[in-house]
Amino acid sequence: MKVWEKSHQLTLEVYKITKMFPRDERFGLTSQTRRASASIPANIAEGCGRRGAKEFARFLQIAMGFGE
Repeated sequence: MKVWEKSHQLTLEVYKITKMFPRDERFGLTSQTRRASASIPANIAEGCGRRGAKEFARFLQIAMGFGE
């Protein structure tokens, strides 16, 4: 739960910071950075809802960027 909370806080901070990015980056760097940060807590939450430690570990790997 603490890891999810920290990753969620990271996502909120990324959204605040990317608001200051130039307008011409809205659909480029801003969008990509936001999606990447939001995928971390999303994968952790999805992994928690799976059956078994092996599936949960797979989603944690994806959250860390080691997934497919």
